[in-house]
Amino acid sequence: MTYDLWYWDGIPGRGEFVRLALEAGGIPYRERAREPGASENSLIEDMQSPRKHPPFAPPYLVADGMTLGQTANILLFLGEKHGLAPESLEGRLWVNQLQLTIADMVTEAHDTHHPISANDYYEDQKEEAARRARSFREERIPKFLAYFERVLGGPTAWLAGGKRWTYVDLSLFHLVDGLLYAFPKRMGTVASDYPNVMALHARVASLPALQPYFDSGRRLPFGECIFRQYRELDAA
Repeated sequence: MTYDLWYWDGIPGRGEFVRLALEAGGIPYRERAREPGASENSLIEDMQSPRKHPPFAPPYLVADGMTLGQTANILLFLGEKHGLAPESLEGRLWVNQLQLTIADMVTEAHDTHHPISANDYYEDQKEEAARRARSFREERIPKFLAYFERVLGGPTAWLAGGKRWTYVDLSLFHLVDGLLYAFPKRMGTVASDYPNVMALHARVASLPALQPYFDSGRRLPFGECIFRQYRELDAA
């Protein structure tokens, strides 16, 4: 079976967490909004089409006759279905818990540049964004990364504690990648405080299963999405 992944074309966004799991797991999928002939409205039209369980927003995955929305929910399904998570219920719930924690940090990263309204331009909320970004840099980045550092417990460990990566390791890799892009000065200052996290980031970047994807040109660069680089929002 080939799954259908729907996400906005042109940005990595939250869809990238799902892409990494699909790619690393060798799971066939089609990115429908990026297919030849797709228009800007293709995703909107599909999202509004009648279905038993309509998604609120992308990303969503059409799989086994189901429509699965929410990044963590999609990954929970892929983890159990394709062996990208621990076999035990306790283990699957644990990696889902970690994924939801990553989702919390992703939301906070987004809100550094859109703290008032996602519908308003960044330029209309720059003063508020500067205050929010300062708190994120100084308080929230250390709090989240220290937690993941403690969970890992060693430079060769995986988040689920087993001998193999799970989907949440891929997600932490993408989160750190986004922070390095959006806050290079701050990450340059604090990265050495989290050697386990940075070691995991490097190991995921080197996973053989991901190299074809990284080399294909299909991995979208950061830009106008969750992780944005505004020099005035970054500081050591």
